[in-house]
Amino acid sequence: MAVEVSVPFRAGSEGYASFRIPAVVLTKEGTVLAFCEGRVDSREDHGNIDIVLKRSTDGGRTWGPLQVAAENGDHLAGNPAPVVLDTGRILLVHVRNAASATEDAIRRGKVTAANGRRVWLQHSDDDGLTWSSPREITGQTKKAAWRWYATGPGHAVQLTGGTAKGRVVVPANHSLAPTGGDDGTEGKYNGGHCLLSDDRGETWRIGYLDSKPNGYINANETTAAELPDGQVYFNTRNDSPAPGTRADAHSRDGGETLVRPFRPQAGLTGPVVEGSVLQLRDPDLLLYSGPADPGFRALMTIRSSTDGGTTWRTAHTVDGLPAAYSDLVRVDAATVGLLYETGDFSAYETITFRRVPVADL
Repeated sequence: MAVEVSVPFRAGSEGYASFRIPAVVLTKEGTVLAFCEGRVDSREDHGNIDIVLKRSTDGGRTWGPLQVAAENGDHLAGNPAPVVLDTGRILLVHVRNAASATEDAIRRGKVTAANGRRVWLQHSDDDGLTWSSPREITGQTKKAAWRWYATGPGHAVQLTGGTAKGRVVVPANHSLAPTGGDDGTEGKYNGGHCLLSDDRGETWRIGYLDSKPNGYINANETTAAELPDGQVYFNTRNDSPAPGTRADAHSRDGGETLVRPFRPQAGLTGPVVEGSVLQLRDPDLLLYSGPADPGFRALMTIRSSTDGGTTWRTAHTVDGLPAAYSDLVRVDAATVGLLYETGDFSAYETITFRRVPVADL
């Protein structure tokens, strides 16, 4: 079975200067939904940004027209974290900027939590064709002291077993106000947490909280998978000088707490960047996608683990081109889908979808 490639999003087309921050899920009807941020004016992380979507009914080989799933006027709606529920409903958890706040101000702690990023939810009951009006859930999901906030990005999970069966787990991160003033940076004060819902998105609460900087782990964009034994595996971008640029942790209670705080995962070599994890059940493989070049956002690679994320090996190297953010999805019994940022000379020229045979992994 050969690898197949398609390009759902290309910078400078369909009314957007840039497309970034991919997320992908498979619906109950077998439709692949590819989400990302459509950045209207530039590639920057702030400004007029929508969450856009394309649907594929043939496993990611071809794509339908661009849809806008979430928008926030001239301001940001971003960091898509979609999840398909057991009922078939698709939830889209994401963040929005307040009109009075810029990305730089939020990152540097110069705005209050009230003026910073806020958390919103939409849903679709018709296979991603239309989306509900947005509902704000900030009060259930964000502490008053938090400034910067990001959901995912990348797919969230609904747990399928154990005492927390049916629970929705959305990885997230935040920043704290700098100690002693407003002149600190986001990087020193990041913390990881997750959002939990036990009623399919009606109500939410904060699960584990790992937000005390220790000089080694600075949890940033985080991804999650449910392991076959029921544990939830979290893997995070690490912006501190620990060994490597990734860290990971496990939860035995459905994301309520961590067995141990995040620790370095030096087995995943790569630059500082977002990554994605996906648990396959047949075969039993935990997959990770992300660039493998240690110093640059390049060399997109899928790696696999047979011991719940303790050790990793290279399973599939895409190519040697620039590459950055990514997300993984099980398309069918024989195929894993990889939605990732890439291009010939920059990682941000396209968002490409790659159908990878499970046999190759």
